[in-house]
Amino acid sequence: MTPGRRSSTFTRLLRHGFTDPSAAERLLDSAELSAVRDDPVLLEALGATADPDLALHGLVRLLEAQPGPAAHRELLDTLIAAKPLRDRLLGVLGASAALADHLARHPSDWQALVTYEPRDLHRGVAEFERGLAEATDPVSLRVAYRRCLLSIAARDVCGTIDVAETAAELADLATATLRAALALAEAAAPDDAAACRLAVIAMGKCGGHELNYVSDVDVIFVAEVSETAGGIEETKALRSATALASHMMRICSETTVEGSIWPVDANLRPEGRNGPLVRTLSSHVAYYQRWAKTWEFQALLKGRPVAGDAALGEAYVDALAPLVWQAAERENFVTDVQKMRRRVVENIPAAEVERELKLGPGGLRDVEFAVQLLQLVHGRTDPSLRSGSTLEALQALAAGGYVGREDGARLDEAYRFLRSMEHRIQLYRLRRTHLVPEAESDRRRLGRSLGLRTDPAAELNREWKRHTGVVRRLHEKLFYRPLLDAVAQLAPGEARLSPVAARERLVALGYADPAAALRHLEALASGVTRKAAIQRTLLPVMLGWFADSADPDAGLLNFRKVSDALGKTPWYLRLLRDEGAAAENLARVLSAGRLAPDLLMRAPEAVALLGDGDGGGLAPRGRGPLEQEILAAAGRAENAEQGVTAARGVRRRELFRTAAADIIGSYGTENSPVEADQGALVDRVGAAVSDLTAATLAGTLRAVVRAGWGDTLPTRFTIIGMGRFGGHELGYGSDADVLFVHEPREGVAEHEAAAAANKVVAEMRRLLQLPSADPPLLIDADLRPEGKSGPLVRSLKSYEAYYRRWSLVWESQALLRAEPVAGDEDLGRRFIELIDPLRYPPQGLPEDAVREIRRLKARMESERLPRGADPKLHTKLGPGGLSDVEWTVQLFQLRHGHRVPGLRTTRTREALSAIRAAGLLSPEETEILDEAWVLATRVRNAVMLVRGRAGDTFPTEPRELAAVGRYLGYGAGHAGDMLDAYRRTARRARGVVDELFYADGN
Repeated sequence: MTPGRRSSTFTRLLRHGFTDPSAAERLLDSAELSAVRDDPVLLEALGATADPDLALHGLVRLLEAQPGPAAHRELLDTLIAAKPLRDRLLGVLGASAALADHLARHPSDWQALVTYEPRDLHRGVAEFERGLAEATDPVSLRVAYRRCLLSIAARDVCGTIDVAETAAELADLATATLRAALALAEAAAPDDAAACRLAVIAMGKCGGHELNYVSDVDVIFVAEVSETAGGIEETKALRSATALASHMMRICSETTVEGSIWPVDANLRPEGRNGPLVRTLSSHVAYYQRWAKTWEFQALLKGRPVAGDAALGEAYVDALAPLVWQAAERENFVTDVQKMRRRVVENIPAAEVERELKLGPGGLRDVEFAVQLLQLVHGRTDPSLRSGSTLEALQALAAGGYVGREDGARLDEAYRFLRSMEHRIQLYRLRRTHLVPEAESDRRRLGRSLGLRTDPAAELNREWKRHTGVVRRLHEKLFYRPLLDAVAQLAPGEARLSPVAARERLVALGYADPAAALRHLEALASGVTRKAAIQRTLLPVMLGWFADSADPDAGLLNFRKVSDALGKTPWYLRLLRDEGAAAENLARVLSAGRLAPDLLMRAPEAVALLGDGDGGGLAPRGRGPLEQEILAAAGRAENAEQGVTAARGVRRRELFRTAAADIIGSYGTENSPVEADQGALVDRVGAAVSDLTAATLAGTLRAVVRAGWGDTLPTRFTIIGMGRFGGHELGYGSDADVLFVHEPREGVAEHEAAAAANKVVAEMRRLLQLPSADPPLLIDADLRPEGKSGPLVRSLKSYEAYYRRWSLVWESQALLRAEPVAGDEDLGRRFIELIDPLRYPPQGLPEDAVREIRRLKARMESERLPRGADPKLHTKLGPGGLSDVEWTVQLFQLRHGHRVPGLRTTRTREALSAIRAAGLLSPEETEILDEAWVLATRVRNAVMLVRGRAGDTFPTEPRELAAVGRYLGYGAGHAGDMLDAYRRTARRARGVVDELFYADGN
């Protein structure tokens, strides 16, 4: 061979799509192909395949396997002369290494591709039964099955049949194969066959006439006593039917020298793998009437008889069909749907999620689930929707107005593309997989098989991502856009949901008052204004987010209120439309409970905080900037009341910011995953609310002093935070526990100073509780010396005299949380110096004081728990609750704070860490107490967010309880699991408290 010729051939091979021209040239020069190596028809046909190198290699193997020269010549002559065979054979060899292996083992099977008759274009069950008729055992059945599969694959890769027709033919071939396998089983056990009537019901993709190349074939078996069996007992007939069914499954599933066909999976039967393999019809009906779950009715959508006793199979379908179409009326349908709608990707390795065609985001399962849900909801009144095929059902839904025509068409296109990808991926090795291959060569072959020839791998990736993006955007909107079309009525003549169908759909998606929901939608989306047009774009997605919450009705109602209040402002709808996170953040906040929406309704412009831009975002603001803003606002006010109103307005806005960030961190969004560290969420809320309360008090103090005395009060004045306030652990519903301390200025009489200080306190409390649009801030000074009986304000000297003579152990304990929060900093520092010896006694805590603390704790548990409350679920006073953990930590602080500097902190979790670091508590005990404290605090925050008022126990109203569950990370229907988890956590903590708090060696 001359160099010039080699160079020319090499170039031609590259041009025809070969990736290894040198190897291809050697194969073309081999004895098998030397006679036709220069035939342009062959090279062109090879270049048209998905993988020319693979096709050429498979062709050489097939020629090598021919039994003699005559057979070899016949194959080559037919290949060159007959274009239909050439396209089919080379198309298969270039797309499927597994079928190339089959042809090499059975070299005459290529002849199955020669016929080209009208009936050959779209084969059915009868044609496949003829193709399998000569099989006499499992091995010959496998060979015949592959031969039939060869004809389907050939017409698929050549484009003779489309993806839906391919899937239908694969299901028909499966039907014929099940019948043949059952016939073999019956022939092997004629007595069993005579004793029973056995019907095989295809489920899943086989039942839906949309099977993959390689897939489990899902079945259910139903049997009855044979009418010709002469009075045989039902038990014996069922044993015979079970033996036949088991044998049939083995014939298809077991691996032989010719491999296996596919697994037959009967796990969709009643009770799954724990239930009997075969049941009578009456047993099936009884199970579905009494015990079946919603997903089991969803599975029955695709059930159809395929083998065995045809009359019994039809009777099965006729008996269960009414139950399928009543599933949407079941009491737990909404909860089940909410569970099923949450994508199950936890079991997919993280590295594979993005390659998952079936279960990944925007995958096949999204389309299939959406279509099946709409069938269950609307198929009970519209028989045209009762198809087992996803594509047929989608077309019927679009034709009936149940989904938008454009949405339906785009989903149809995306589903067909994704199924084509799945088919070609599986066809290559005939292996069950839904993963897009990673190797460039595999993606190149896959892209070429789908007609992408310019840059196959890059084009494939682009098209794949485009179609999954379409599914991701549309599969949720599919439920909601027709609702808007039904109320907006903008396109005359378009099929649309009837009012009844619209209400049915809203109920199925979790809306308790569908009539009100439709009114809200009509108010938001009707008309031809720009505002209504943007709402019609936003609402399909917003409605899905609302439906994902525990109270969709409240979310939609609140959205209407906010939209009514801000509808005329130019930035509001633009923010939701253009800033990715804002719309979902708003949906989560509006449907999570009462507190955040109530705060927002009082000043709806705070919606801007939810965006990505200049609204300030949801990150909490520090104490310094907050205090600076509030003091500046108070300084500009004309009087104290206006100053405090300004301070309360800032507080309301910042409470909303904190609550919104907490909700979004707890629920998670598409752009922001759920915060994994629950303790961090608690710490952020506690710090943010505490800083905000301190800044509000500082601004109020400034406004009151300025209005009454100008720049200087006759007495120095400071506010000491106590309890959760001093510990930076305030919740949304917490009062501000404080002490008021003053010190007369030089030359000012004691009584004058005291009068001024008391007047300041009285005015601060009044102004902070005035009825207004902003939530009140309640000041609680009951932890002062002598409690409610003592003076509200004391001088520093008075505190010193009292603590020196009269201080009780509970007061030393309360002072552990004392921290200056507002007012004169030097006076606050000197107050802390005064109380440090009391809360960190130099000699530790005497045993009589320890006994007194234990006695007080026991008394509090018995006397202060509300009547009728379940102690095990009381987050504050119940066993393992906040009080248990905090009193245990505080006892350690009182006993060891004098020698362990780390214990001198007002914060519970910080003190717990210091106790562990000092070796006073094991890591396990620390973790148990910390977990219980964090969980109890989260529950209290959740109750306030959901109900809009403080509470120490879980709500009893189901929707409120579910909303608390969603905040804590529990999905729909898992409120019981939440309560069990709380009891378990609290019980473990109580065990540690009993050992530590009440043990003598603490």
